[in-house]
Order: sequence, then C-alpha cells, then structure tokens
Amino acid sequence: LGSIIRMRSFATSLLATTSRHLASGPDVKEVSAIGEAIKGRMTSNIARHKELCAQLNSTADLHRSALASLNKEISQLEQPVQLWLEIVEKRKELEGLCEMCKESEGDVEMLKMAEEEMLTLRADIARSEKDVGLLLIPKDEADNVGAVLLELRAGTGGDEAALFALDLLNMYESYSAKQGWRVERIAVSEGDIKGCKEATVSVSGDGVYAQLKYESGVHRVQRVPATENKGRIHTSTASVAVMPQPEEVDILIQESDLKIDTYRSSGSGGQHVNCTDSAVRITHIPTGVVVAIQDERSQHKNKAKALKVLRARIYDAQRQKQQAEISSQRKTLIGTGDRSERIRTYNFPQGRVTDHRINTSIGNIESFMQGERLNELVDELREQDNTIALASLLDE
Repeated sequence: LGSIIRMRSFATSLLATTSRHLASGPDVKEVSAIGEAIKGRMTSNIARHKELCAQLNSTADLHRSALASLNKEISQLEQPVQLWLEIVEKRKELEGLCEMCKESEGDVEMLKMAEEEMLTLRADIARSEKDVGLLLIPKDEADNVGAVLLELRAGTGGDEAALFALDLLNMYESYSAKQGWRVERIAVSEGDIKGCKEATVSVSGDGVYAQLKYESGVHRVQRVPATENKGRIHTSTASVAVMPQPEEVDILIQESDLKIDTYRSSGSGGQHVNCTDSAVRITHIPTGVVVAIQDERSQHKNKAKALKVLRARIYDAQRQKQQAEISSQRKTLIGTGDRSERIRTYNFPQGRVTDHRINTSIGNIESFMQGERLNELVDELREQDNTIALASLLDE
C-alpha cells in the first residue's frame, strides 16, 4: 500500500510537469540527429505517460493485476520521459543564453561565461539524447531470463578440438563462478583423450543471458596441441550455442507430441551404467528436435534433464525465427548473429584473444582462459550492439 501511495504521489507531481511541457511544446532548437529522430516518439510517450498517471490517480478500485500492469507501463516510460523533460528545460536554458549573448555583444567577460555554459549545456543535451535513444531501443526479452543452456561441440581438429572444447567449458564455468552464477552440467560426452566432444551446461543467475549471449558462434584456437610431437601449430575449432532457458509456462509441450525411447547407457560410469535402461531419448514430433541424455543412473532424472534441454531448444528455434524476420527489416545486431560465424580466435603462440566482430584483441590469454577478462569483450560487444541499434533507430 505504501508503494502505491508513493507511486500516486510521484505520478501527480510528474503529471503537472508533463502538462506544462505539453502546453508549451518542446523547443526544437539545437536538436541533434538523435534528438530529431526520437522527438515524435517522445511526444507520444509523454502523452501516454500523462494518460496513465491520470488513470492511476482517478481509479481507486483497480484490480490488483490491472494495477500491476498500469504501474509496469508507467515505470517503463518514467525514465525516458523524465530525461526528455530535462532536455526540454536545458534547450530553453540554451536559448536563453543565446538571447543573452545577443544583448551583451560588447561585454567580453559576460560573453565568455555564456559560451562556457553553452558548451556544457550542449554536451549535457547530447549525452541525454543518446541516453533516451538507448532507452527506446527495443529490449530483448530474453535478457531478463534467469537461466541459459550453454552447448559446446568440438569442431574440426580431432582430439585437439575436443581438448579445446573442454578448455572453453572450464573457462565458462570459472567465469560463471566469478559472477556468482550457479552451474550444473547436464550432459558431457568425453573424447578419446579426456577432452570434450559435446557438453550441455545449465547456468543460472542475474543477467546471465545478457552476458553470455555474445558467446554463440564458432571459436578457433591456434596452438601446439598436447598430442603434437614435432611442435607444429594446429588450428582447431569448437562451436558454442547459448540458449535462454524458458519457464515451463513459456513453452507448453504436449505429451502427445513426444516420442520417448529408453535404452542402456554406454561409456564410462561404472558397473551400473549398462545394467538398466536409464538413458532417455526424446523426439519432439512437430519440430523434429531430438535430445538424448544418459549421464544419470536414474531414468527419471535423465528424462527431466532431456525435457529441460528440449524446451530450451524449441524456445531458441522460435527466437531465431523471430530474429531472422527482424534482421531482414533492420541491421543485424552482434548478439543475434549467425552461429556458424567464426567469432573469436585464441592464438596461444602470440598470447592473445581476438574477437572478429569488433576487431579487438586482448593479451594475457592464460588469464582470459581462466574467465578473468571475458567481461572486457562483453562490454565492448554490448557497446557496439547499442551503436548499431541506435543507428537503426535513426534510420526508421
């Protein structure tokens, strides 16, 4: 109740401010390209915000769900509206300084002070307009998902590719631990020399998809393999796929759409592995997606894990289809690129990691492989993503 009262009090205050600006109209002088591009949208957002605040103040008996929906939309508009109103005020202040300069042509000291203030105001306005533009960029709803499935597969390079895939798996687990995320190995298929042919890992925590989504793609390594006797440098690859892990209510799977097979597990695991039909293979008939899990001794646990992976793959396929449609209408963002694309090279002889999407290299590869410097690349990738999205916004 206290939060609702505070929200209504804030809405009343902001409603009065918004009304004054709507009445006077925004000053369009000194508007940058970004400001010009978002002006119309912000005019609509201000009007919508005013309407919602009026509803919140005039309706005392709203149903809880309706009230929550109303507050959610107000909170989404609140920050860009406040920033835009501040920009309007700064433009008016800038216009006042321009008029003062005209009236003080002979006063050198006054002109100097006014010019310094104008430079500061223009810089503030430019930063604020960019901030508003970034707030208006359509958000990836999966960024709020609290868990992902990370799938790694050894590519070209034989045993060395499997060893590299295991190195990547260890790197992501170390990075996740440093972020305070929870990691669970769903399935790991070992190679002939204790590498990793395939691995599926569940990672859960705040902001996990927003951070890891840039890792999808082909990773390439250049180094002298442990299996190399003549010291020659080999090139191998491993692919990574990062999929948001939906809640059960997000992806409804009908039991009638599933074909479930059980069989005896194979591989390492001790005497119990081959004694019972504990391995599970699930086929989703409508999409043809197949998941097989055999890591647990319990058939029920393997089935639960397989359903988790199946749900994530179906959800991801739907997202990929939507993103393909979006990218045909605007520039493709880095975070939603083709997973067959080579995104990064790990050059051990030269001690550096290069991300080809942003042409950025980072030294101290040993530290990077321990998950200590991945954030540096993620920050640059996100900044580039925002730049591309902002450019698309200006083109609309």
